[in-house]
Amino acid sequence: MNRNEVTELVIAQKLRKQLTWPQLAEAIGMSKEWTTAALLGQMTLTAEQAATIGALLELPTAAVEQLQVVPYKGSLPSAVPTDPLIYRFYELVNVYGTTFKALIHEEFGDGIMSAIDFSMDLQREPDPKGDRVRIVMSGKFLPYKSY
Repeated sequence: MNRNEVTELVIAQKLRKQLTWPQLAEAIGMSKEWTTAALLGQMTLTAEQAATIGALLELPTAAVEQLQVVPYKGSLPSAVPTDPLIYRFYELVNVYGTTFKALIHEEFGDGIMSAIDFSMDLQREPDPKGDRVRIVMSGKFLPYKSY
C-alpha cells in the first residue's frame, strides 16, 4: 500500500464512519489543522497516533504503518493549482507575496518564516454579509546567516 492509497482510504473511511477532522484530531490530541495535513499525507504520525486512527477508521495494518513513514511533502499535482479554493491561495501569494516579504523583512530582517516550526488555526468568522474564513499562521522567523 502506498501513501496515496492510504490517503484515499482515510478519506473514504472518514466519510463512511461520518467522522470530522476535528474528531480525528481530538482522538490523537493534536490540532485539526495538523491532523488533517497528516491524514492527507503531509505529516508523520507516531505509532500511538497511527494505531488510534487505524482503529477509528478500521484501517489495515499496512495503512497504519504508512501513516508512520516520513512522507514526500508537497501534494499539489501541478505548479499552478487548478482547484478553485487552492488556486485562491496561489493568487493570494501572487498578489500579496511581495507585501508579505517586504513587511517581514522590515520587521524581522533578512530571513524567512518557517513552514517547519509552524502552526495554523482555521476558524469560521460569522459575518452578516456572509461568513468569512479566518486563517492565522504562525511560523518561526529564521534569519539568514553570514559565513
